[in-house]
Amino acid sequence: MMPMHIWLSTDGIIRQCGATVAKLFPDRELPGLLFFDCFLVRRPCDVGTVSGILDQQGEKLHLVVQNGRNTTLKAVAVPVDGGDGVLLDMSFGISVVDAIRDYDLTISDFAATDLAVEMLYLIEAKSAAMAESRKLNTRLQGAKVAAEEQAFSDTLTGLKNRRAMDHVLTHFVEAGEKFGLMQVDLDYFKRVNDTLGHAAGDLVLQAVAKVLLDETRKEDLVARIGGDEFVLIFHRMTDIDKLNEIAARIIRRLEEPIPYCGKPCLISASIGTTVSDGCQKITADKILMNADLALYASKDKGRACYTVFSEDLSSKGDEGDLREGSMSG
Repeated sequence: MMPMHIWLSTDGIIRQCGATVAKLFPDRELPGLLFFDCFLVRRPCDVGTVSGILDQQGEKLHLVVQNGRNTTLKAVAVPVDGGDGVLLDMSFGISVVDAIRDYDLTISDFAATDLAVEMLYLIEAKSAAMAESRKLNTRLQGAKVAAEEQAFSDTLTGLKNRRAMDHVLTHFVEAGEKFGLMQVDLDYFKRVNDTLGHAAGDLVLQAVAKVLLDETRKEDLVARIGGDEFVLIFHRMTDIDKLNEIAARIIRRLEEPIPYCGKPCLISASIGTTVSDGCQKITADKILMNADLALYASKDKGRACYTVFSEDLSSKGDEGDLREGSMSG
């Protein structure tokens, strides 16, 4: 009925205590000990005897448990009939949550009428609700990440798509980042689709994606922006010689036959390259247009080659001023 009680003799010796009070001192047997060695009466501050406790009848006592944890308790004292000591009825008050954690208490450690029981139900309900909320938020966050990843990815090749390319390119331009951009267009891809079917074409696109990823870094972006069109953005790489080396390797690797059902798929690639350094009043549209002009210059030169954009291309200038490399035999 009263798991939080203590019965004191007139000389302050603990005669009996409730089961919950005993849990506060797991290594000590309270009966026989002096109450004031186990509990500090914080308020009223001049209480140090049983008679002093009895003088506070009807008043709330503020206690501190002397067990190293300094748990606070509230208590009300009443005299035992016949002058046989005093009975203290105690509770944890607002420290009940800490007490439950510190002493591994359960609902059975409280009187059925203790309001702390109702608070425990509320705490448990709140904890359960918060746990479910955290799980839901985790699932929602995972779904959001998956949806964003899907929205920015090409399902066939696993590369980024045009939307992702536009996002990254706009960010680089607005942030003033230096970068190189390469537009890659497959040669003879339509012939593969027409002669061997779209399944062969899909296989070729996946093989091309692997080559492009192999020849770029983790910080670079590789995007499929159309049927057989790709854009590569090289973060903080504007060295034309290095970009040309990469373009040459890509072209050389893509000229290797790609087997499909015992038949070779033969393609090549034309590449147009530009860098952010060489673009006045740079915009995303402007730099893409420059790469596109360089790409079509490569097509005009016979395909399977790379061309670096120059201002002459804007007006279809002399081809002798273009910096180009042919990988065809």
